Amino acid sequence: MTYKNFTVETDEDGIALVTWDMPDKSMNVFTEEVMDELDAIVDQVAGDDAIKGAVLTSGKKDSFSGGADITMLKRMFDILQNEKAKDPQKATEMLFENAGRMSQLFRKLETCGKPWVSAINGTCMGGAFEVSLACHGRVAADSPAVKLALPEVKIGIFPGAGGTQRVPRLTNQQDALQMMTQGSNLKPSRAKAMGLIDEVVAPKKLIDAAKKMIRNGLDPVQPWDKKGFKLPGGAIYSAAGGNLWPAASAILRRETNMNYPGAAAILKCVYEGLQVPFDTGLKIEQRYFTQVLQTTEAGSMIRSLFVSLQELNKGARRPEGVKPTKFRKIGVLGAGFMGAGIAYVTAKAGIPVVLLDRDMESAEKGKKHSEDLVSKAMQKGRASEDDKQKLLSLITPTADYADLDGCDLIVEAVFEDSEVKKSATEQAEAVLKPSAVFASNTSTIPITGLAKNSKRPKNFIGIHFFSPVDKMMLVEIILGKRTGDKALAVAIDYVRAIRKTPIVVNDTRGFYVNRCVIRYMNEAHNMLIEGVPPAMIENAAKMAGMPVGPLALNDETAIDLSQKIMKQTIRDIGEKAVDPRHMELVNTMVDKHGRLGRKNGKGFYDYPAKPAKKHLWPDLKTLYPQQDADSIDFEELKQRLLVAIALEAARVMEEGIVTDPREADVGSILAFGFAPYTGGTLSYIDGMGVSNFVDLANRLRRKYGAQFKVPKLLKQMAENGETFYTRFDPYATMDQAA
Repeated sequence: MTYKNFTVETDEDGIALVTWDMPDKSMNVFTEEVMDELDAIVDQVAGDDAIKGAVLTSGKKDSFSGGADITMLKRMFDILQNEKAKDPQKATEMLFENAGRMSQLFRKLETCGKPWVSAINGTCMGGAFEVSLACHGRVAADSPAVKLALPEVKIGIFPGAGGTQRVPRLTNQQDALQMMTQGSNLKPSRAKAMGLIDEVVAPKKLIDAAKKMIRNGLDPVQPWDKKGFKLPGGAIYSAAGGNLWPAASAILRRETNMNYPGAAAILKCVYEGLQVPFDTGLKIEQRYFTQVLQTTEAGSMIRSLFVSLQELNKGARRPEGVKPTKFRKIGVLGAGFMGAGIAYVTAKAGIPVVLLDRDMESAEKGKKHSEDLVSKAMQKGRASEDDKQKLLSLITPTADYADLDGCDLIVEAVFEDSEVKKSATEQAEAVLKPSAVFASNTSTIPITGLAKNSKRPKNFIGIHFFSPVDKMMLVEIILGKRTGDKALAVAIDYVRAIRKTPIVVNDTRGFYVNRCVIRYMNEAHNMLIEGVPPAMIENAAKMAGMPVGPLALNDETAIDLSQKIMKQTIRDIGEKAVDPRHMELVNTMVDKHGRLGRKNGKGFYDYPAKPAKKHLWPDLKTLYPQQDADSIDFEELKQRLLVAIALEAARVMEEGIVTDPREADVGSILAFGFAPYTGGTLSYIDGMGVSNFVDLANRLRRKYGAQFKVPKLLKQMAENGETFYTRFDPYATMDQAA
């Protein structure tokens, strides 16, 4: 038989090598077609007496499979939504059957009577790792390319193709729960130590080692299918289980605040599934998977953190008809912390970069930042000496603008001052080729104004990185009024080349992300002024799903920077643009108490020397009369913080600053961690229902002030029964074109 996505070759020993190699795809993924073909291959192996066993491997270099296909998941949710409107019961039944398809296929493979071995040559995620767990043996290449994980919890669901049942039957329950609830990557050595991998061998010996397992008489019956099977580490109702499960439940609550149904379902599946026969455990898993798939959290997270994220990473907003850019040389102006970080991620992507500053000493210091980052990576085993030397060889420090000659792109990251930026722009453009694009990394100054310093405003654009550059995955690309398609295409090509996620925003003060972040911190300032205990503010934010409390975030960004931004805003727009109470609070912190934030070791928090941990400044609660904590509605505190941010995101959409809801959602999660379980700022509104959100915002406005004023856009959407993804449908133009 011949297959589109697989080849099957049987050697003289009767071992079938099943090679998964999807045409026209850089990575193998599970689709309906792939599952149909694998189903037929299982039948072929089981029904052919000449075949003694099978090895499943990948034909892709350094990649086994990334798991489920993006379009398959999207289509499943579309069908669910369409059928739910007609017949909710039927929709649930359809979802239940679809949810069990992959699990049933893998169960068929492991009970077919012939031994299967998974030969893992690279990235093996989600369903790909689950099919490997269903195989009777697993061999992984000893290579940095091999990453094993069940990361489904990160997109709102959980391993629903047998993962919650096989992992805790192969390893102890504590390690199994930790692996699945965190969705963390495992190296081959760690997976072997856990019992999830049988052998780790040199890449060239991978297939031979897998075949050898079959030749040596690999048992085609899984341990859990044999009489007398005992769980590694003990049963649920045992001394070990008695120590584990109460703690596991408490840790889940502490780490997730019960905002993630998928994470809670993992514990339920494991706890219930390990007390019954394996097939019953699979049925339990299938039921919970169907339940979780129907939650608002799962739908929103899958859309934003799986579907939309991949689409943006593939250049969804890139203008059509512009030739892709192959970068030969990039210039970075300014070798401070931001500029040095930009140079590092550029060189790490294999692109030569010229790092320019006012003198060679400053430029060399900027290059040293890259050396330090690579050295830290080497200490963690993530880089070699060769990697270090290769990266450093790509960075050329200089103080001479003439060295920028030949650059395809310039990223300006000099001091946040219009005159300094004007000088840098003019000197760089004097030596640039006509086709080169000039980008400013400004975080506060409108791009259209900076473009006036350029002789080629069509080639002038904003590329706003977040700090620290090497860790933050989002980049805002800002369009000036005269920015052309070519500049946008080049900017997106660059962001993709350095493996970050681009979102495109139109020009405004603070762009998109900073406008939302400022609202978050401002609402915390309001709470402080009202006398809400500081610890309640921070805890409310974390329990609402934010990774960092607003006071801690203000410390990270620097309180004196907040002061400068407020003063500049007053100069530019007028006194009414800034709440005088906020100005007074920040002035008190900076001018009276010298508390600038983390950078000087004291802000809203104190930062003692390690190993001591940061803690809230004890005197913070003395700045304003304190309310009785018992009289404060804690749930309302959580709502205030999220609603304040979401309202600003809605205003940004209303003003046309952001035009694609995918970018608003993904940007809010990647940039400042807006409660990921909501799917992002706009999905938070859509998930609640626009009408319900408007009612909530109106209640908060009556109680707390004009910051909760509902924009006209939301009122119209509530009246029309719209959502952001229907009113601003990112797929509408694609559907029309098709």
